[in-house]
Amino acid sequence: MSTVQKKLLIALVALAILSPIGIYLPAKFNAEDAWGEWSAKTIEKQLGFVPEKMKIVGELWKAPIPDYNLGDEKSSFAVQGLSYILSGAIGIVLCIIVLFGLSKLLVKKNE
Repeated sequence: MSTVQKKLLIALVALAILSPIGIYLPAKFNAEDAWGEWSAKTIEKQLGFVPEKMKIVGELWKAPIPDYNLGDEKSSFAVQGLSYILSGAIGIVLCIIVLFGLSKLLVKKNE
């Protein structure tokens, strides 16, 4: 692993560890959800309607870890925070696997 790759991995792990801030700040400022993480119900409450395409596309994908939470909505901050960190770690590992696989397919070694 090169120095640049090590620094990138350290930065990604640091961001995964800091990700529970996304739970704390909306709760602190009574913002309900993190910015951009709105459900169709929240959008309807904010706008008065749900855009037609959002209704269609919103049903295509179901997250493997809904709301980045392994518990329920009433879980403690610790459980939610650890769930966020685990979700970030899973995302990092999946990205590494995909990029490693792509690099093996696309880059040929000079022998």
